[in-house]
Amino acid sequence: MPITKDKKIEIVKNLEKYLTDSKSVVFVNFHGLTVGDASALRRSLRKEGVGYTVAKKSLIKRALGTSSIKGDMPEMLGELSLAFSADLLAPARGIYEFEKKLAGKVSIMGGVFLGEYKSKEEMVAMASIPSMQVLRGMFVNIINSPIQRMVIALNQIAEKKA
Repeated sequence: MPITKDKKIEIVKNLEKYLTDSKSVVFVNFHGLTVGDASALRRSLRKEGVGYTVAKKSLIKRALGTSSIKGDMPEMLGELSLAFSADLLAPARGIYEFEKKLAGKVSIMGGVFLGEYKSKEEMVAMASIPSMQVLRGMFVNIINSPIQRMVIALNQIAEKKA
């Protein structure tokens, strides 16, 4: 059963709202994704505060056409969905984690980052940036490393003298 014109207008308005309210949007190819996997993907994204919606490619392109996004739109082949959030890295990171679990069923096709189109490679690079908590842990480890080596050296000197 085809979608009515009123329903299409409503879908495009919702997509436009998602695009304007979000700092980051990821275009997702979900070819071969089962219903169970799709539900698990939605649940995991929802925990991160990321929205996920599926719409016809033509409606998504119409919504993207009305927005003021800079750059060239990446090529979108296959089934298309959007993951979006006000958090800059959460959508890309959430899809990337799921992409590693379900190789071949979900993949990043590109996206919008702070009002600019980004390619697949750029979005994957952003997705592989560790979370803030992991970065803080890495920073503390770097600061702690010289201190720890000095303590070990002093301990060995104390053992030799004793």
